[in-house]
Amino acid sequence: MAPYCVLAARLRHALNSGIRRYHVAPVLCQRAKVAMSHFEPNEYINYEKLEKNINIVRKRLDRPLTLSEKIVYGHLDDPAKQEIERGKTYLRLRPDRVAMQDATAQMAMLQFISSGLPKVAVPSTIHCDHLIEAQSGGEKDLRRAKDINQEVYNFLATAGAKYGVGFWKPGSGIIHQIILENYSYPGVMLIGTDSHTPNGGGLGGICIGVGGADAVDVMAGIPWELKCPKVIGVKLTGKLSGWSSPKDVILKVAGILTVKGGTGAIIEYHGPGVDSISCTGMATICNMGAEIGATTSIFPYNARMKKYLSKTGRADIAALADEFQQHLVPDSGCQYDQVIEINLSELKPHINGPFTPDLAHPVSDIGAVAEKEGWPVDIRVGLIGSCTNSSYEDMGRSAAVAKQALAHGLKCKSKFTITPGSEQIRATIERDGYAQILRDVGGLVLANACGPCIGQWDRKDIKKGEKNTIVTSYNRNFTGRNDANPETHAFVTSPEIVTALSIAGTLKFNPETDYLTGADGKKFKLEAPDADELPKLEFDPGQDTYQYPPKDGSGQHVDVSPTSQRLQLLEPFDKWDGKDLEDMLILIKVKGKCTTDHISAAGPWLKFRGHLDNISNNLLIGAINIENGKANSVRNALTQEFGPVPDTARYYKKMGVKWAVIGDENYGEGSSREHAALEPRHLGGRVIITKSFARIHETNLKKQGLLPLTFADPADYNKIHPVDKLSIVGLADFAPGKPLKCIIKHPNGSQETIMLNHTFNESQIEWFQAGSALNRMKELQQKSS
Repeated sequence: MAPYCVLAARLRHALNSGIRRYHVAPVLCQRAKVAMSHFEPNEYINYEKLEKNINIVRKRLDRPLTLSEKIVYGHLDDPAKQEIERGKTYLRLRPDRVAMQDATAQMAMLQFISSGLPKVAVPSTIHCDHLIEAQSGGEKDLRRAKDINQEVYNFLATAGAKYGVGFWKPGSGIIHQIILENYSYPGVMLIGTDSHTPNGGGLGGICIGVGGADAVDVMAGIPWELKCPKVIGVKLTGKLSGWSSPKDVILKVAGILTVKGGTGAIIEYHGPGVDSISCTGMATICNMGAEIGATTSIFPYNARMKKYLSKTGRADIAALADEFQQHLVPDSGCQYDQVIEINLSELKPHINGPFTPDLAHPVSDIGAVAEKEGWPVDIRVGLIGSCTNSSYEDMGRSAAVAKQALAHGLKCKSKFTITPGSEQIRATIERDGYAQILRDVGGLVLANACGPCIGQWDRKDIKKGEKNTIVTSYNRNFTGRNDANPETHAFVTSPEIVTALSIAGTLKFNPETDYLTGADGKKFKLEAPDADELPKLEFDPGQDTYQYPPKDGSGQHVDVSPTSQRLQLLEPFDKWDGKDLEDMLILIKVKGKCTTDHISAAGPWLKFRGHLDNISNNLLIGAINIENGKANSVRNALTQEFGPVPDTARYYKKMGVKWAVIGDENYGEGSSREHAALEPRHLGGRVIITKSFARIHETNLKKQGLLPLTFADPADYNKIHPVDKLSIVGLADFAPGKPLKCIIKHPNGSQETIMLNHTFNESQIEWFQAGSALNRMKELQQKSS
């Protein structure tokens, strides 16, 4: 064994030196230090600390622990003294690492630069996946993106080099697939500036989506705060088979819990059915848990994870996880706040939508439902891939369906696109023939990036306003999400169902029972797809796309031009003046669903993610104004003229007038997009009052010095009218758990008072008083120095 250990050490040294990576599994002696990643050979997994913290907390609580609790509490800053109560107390945590995608990394790194710190305190990475627009195909689109986004990519690369952050170049792949392949491991706590960070739960980690300001806290070495999550258990029995897939598990759960049913909770999957799901299938399920508002989702460590770790060159991590397995599974007899049971043997293929990811239908029913509801049944485009479903197994199952159609002389009736999840997946499916099969059936292979899933799609086959249907293997299907067309009816399902429906060209096709007609005129039925979960050969790593940060980046220059239209250094937000917020105008009272897509649109606006003033021109342009039922049209209370929301906000700011937003249920659902919090703060907003908030958005608002408040009585939403003025009183005595009063002043001179709740703790109140969490961080640094 000694020579092999030496070889492994040499290979690891070569990797650390920047030589092109290969997936070679090093063999290490038991209890030796095991690196968290091939790319950080001097950063080690610390299961001993996890074990120590778990034992402290278990003794304190004197009860069995869920897996979620073990990993969360195992990362407590002070496990001996931390107050722990599910759903109530705030935990101070020490995550192991940070990951940022390029659209959010710009603002995160700008905030880190503003902090004045010389280097990140934990392993961190930047992933260039959001700025590549799908247009002509992978190679052409990537070249175009590198040219258009050169300024941003240069900023991120140089900032990464200066502050010790690993940089994955454009073309590397989607952040969550890269994390699964290289960084996630059983028991890790990782925070990422993207709402689908929970994808890493497929490898048994607690991976949580956050805003950039949260990431800055962790990168600065400050304990990160999270409200102690509840734990929803999903017990899986039976076994997946036939056309049913891991995607159908989360589509079913979304139908049960709805888009806000997981808010404030971790979804923990357990039970005998878990072992019938591949590791990448578990990642799919965890990934889309973001669509039910969950803090994150997780599976227990098992043989399927071990197999994946070994295949991706991390057998040493699997061996270490085997030793500590008792801490990577739930305790017997642990209690969940809610339990859902799903029999996988009875689970049917599902398709969810349109316009919301929790509108669940069995595939067998969707055609009839669509006809009844007046949804277009003809499918214009089928799209497979995305961070949710772009694994080797996903591509293999889709290719298995496509191969059957080709054997009968058929191609897709619908347009068909394929998005590989990473350069490694792209290279491997090219080598193994899957990509060519998907091309032969009519598919276009796009770049290794997010593409149409996040609205980066230069769609040409329809006009805006044209009613049409698309089916995807993505995660979200909000209005206008994929192509900026509000009349596109988007449905989410598994890649193999997308492929089958694209071949048939209609929602009325059920591959389990219906027949297709081959080129020879004979009818045939598609067989349920079967494919390997992992390649028989080793993964092909493809092109080397990783930039190691230098050991000393202090001499690195990070350039931000003062005339740039894409990057802008940040100015500190103003500090609270110590007074109540009086006579605020209402910028908009929002009617119905208001996601982060409505508050800060993506698509063409992604190019301004590093320029706060420019991107603020999209503030709330997608939200529906209850006063007139229109988007991006609000009354200016000072001029009485109707105009765009951002223009009105800028006018109020110019006139020195504070303003508020009134929202409905689950306000801020969707992405981790902290721009949806930065923009209202930048344009003079002070308060957001809603019936309820999505978790990430509520935290983002607090981080930027805004007041996210909820109606003590949700019916009070109806008492406020767009023409009213609002005063928030009691801020001098602002304290955790203490409601605030809101005085509503109507135009006729009458007044009424309602009560507003909040979830601020003491440190979050300090964020508000300082003007933002970043301002507070600077204050603390000045005091300590």
